[in-house]
Amino acid sequence: MSANDGRVPVGGEGRPGPAGDDDRGAAGAPARPGSDAGDVRARAAEDQARAAEDHLGPAPIGGAAEPADGRVPGDAGGRRPHDGDGRLPGDPGGRASAGAKGCLDPLAALRTPDEPAWDVYLTGTVFLDIIFTGLDSAPVRGTESWARGMGQSPGGVANMATALARLGLRTSLAAAFGDDHYGSYCWDALEQGEGIDLAQSRTVPGWHSPVTVSMAYEGERTMVSHGHDAPPVEPAPECPPRSRAAIASLAPGVREEWVAQAAAKGTMIFADVGWDDTGRWDLAGLADLAHCEAFLPNAEEAMRYTGTDCPRAAARALTAHVPLAVVTLGAEGAYAVDGRTGETAEVPAIAVEALDPTGAGDVFVAGFVTGTLAGWPLADRLAFAGLTAALSVQEFGGSLSAPGWAEIGAWWRRIQSYEDQDPSALRRYAFLEGLVPESSRPWPLRRAVPTIGFGQR
Repeated sequence: MSANDGRVPVGGEGRPGPAGDDDRGAAGAPARPGSDAGDVRARAAEDQARAAEDHLGPAPIGGAAEPADGRVPGDAGGRRPHDGDGRLPGDPGGRASAGAKGCLDPLAALRTPDEPAWDVYLTGTVFLDIIFTGLDSAPVRGTESWARGMGQSPGGVANMATALARLGLRTSLAAAFGDDHYGSYCWDALEQGEGIDLAQSRTVPGWHSPVTVSMAYEGERTMVSHGHDAPPVEPAPECPPRSRAAIASLAPGVREEWVAQAAAKGTMIFADVGWDDTGRWDLAGLADLAHCEAFLPNAEEAMRYTGTDCPRAAARALTAHVPLAVVTLGAEGAYAVDGRTGETAEVPAIAVEALDPTGAGDVFVAGFVTGTLAGWPLADRLAFAGLTAALSVQEFGGSLSAPGWAEIGAWWRRIQSYEDQDPSALRRYAFLEGLVPESSRPWPLRRAVPTIGFGQR
């Protein structure tokens, strides 16, 4: 790659990363020429060529044996035991030891004795994701295609929850889990593996886990999903729990009562949105937007909802409805407007050799929430969100591909090791100095595995 092509590589000299989860464009792509991204010739801190099954993770998910329905002995209601404040038993810090071990706390300087037990609350459905990679092309009708790589990991709302927890945020998830081995695996992976609080979650008797099969090829992906709506359950006590922030997925014509309840408690609501299948694209239909601190649509969604033909103009228009608008721009990065102060920020995307784009949009949101709660400047929040999303697409699996502070620190040290780096390009990420850990890997992150329950009898 030439020294003046304007890219910000993160994982080799390959093509820009794909658009990311939900077509957000968060994973990265070429930076615009002349941007402060310059020519950061960074390589990934670890080998990015995990194309075979045996490179999918350090080991299958293990841990203590438990009933197949994901419950603990004596828990007839499908809920895990917890202390009165919603924290896991025996954990005064509010995080399960497995997930918190060695994890940097970006909010350490802000914590007080009377703070909320949780940094972020979110709710949704957990899927089991089965990911095929190493396909040379899209499957052809009437033929059989072999993938060189395969991985399984929790998906759906687990993508966002895991990304938040790996960035050191105390995360509480309210979700329905299937009453099967898939559900048990997902519960264990999130609670024991990532330290996510599941006190508000339930295992639904007789309900099977939703499943998504994702095929990654040519920088894109195709997905097939199956599942059934979970039967209604009684709300958990104190749901939503008191937290600094909460993440909501808005839908036209749908009002979620918990959003207003959380906002009334002083929780900052961050919201994304999906495609409007009704074709109306009416902001008035997003009833919960009125309770939100920040709205993070992609460029196409933002323009359709505001009736503009420019994503930056769309972001400005959205601030009439929400204090902070963040619009992802695909190959151009992301643009944000703070309607209260008039501040704007734009950060170019990072070019990566993408292995699997599943969940990159969720990682982008998690990175932005982390920076916001930590009180970082707007441009730093955008840069951090784009960086975490770019790192995530270089691993298999939506939730278990999310980076932790070890990966972020390794990336930052690596890009500074090249003598011909442009100082102006490095300044965009200088806020990482003094923030990232010194060691390259204080604890091993779990990655997607080719099968579950392997070797267990």
